[in-house]
Amino acid sequence: MSELTFRRVHRGSPELLFDCMTTPEHLAEFWGPAGTTTPVEHIVVELRPGGRFETTMVSDSDGGTYTMRAVYTEVSRPDRLAWVEPDVEGGMTTTVTFVDLADGRTEVVTHQTNVPEQYRSPAARAGFQTSLDRFDVYLQRLTNGA
Repeated sequence: MSELTFRRVHRGSPELLFDCMTTPEHLAEFWGPAGTTTPVEHIVVELRPGGRFETTMVSDSDGGTYTMRAVYTEVSRPDRLAWVEPDVEGGMTTTVTFVDLADGRTEVVTHQTNVPEQYRSPAARAGFQTSLDRFDVYLQRLTNGA
């Protein structure tokens, strides 16, 4: 199986969540697994189909870096966002769908296809979950005005 799906419900509107996922200043607050930071100057967002989406995460422990290079394939605020990572074997594709639950919460469904084996390992999936946790903490700060 070369597909992964992550579902998470966050407090906030689809518009807010979409904007957080597409604005460098927001992305710098949560992008990447626990133990990494993604400095805003290392984030490129050209928010249009065919536009670049690049991030460079920095390891807190050793300063090592990991760069993700992608190209947006779909930009439909506030419902869907999709990109392909041509540097990843098979061209991994990520589609993020924002579903308004009509109660102040939004379900975010992240579906990935052509996922290489190393990204499907339990450790890699757990790391991705920590990035979703970081996103949730950031959204709580935004929506609580803290």
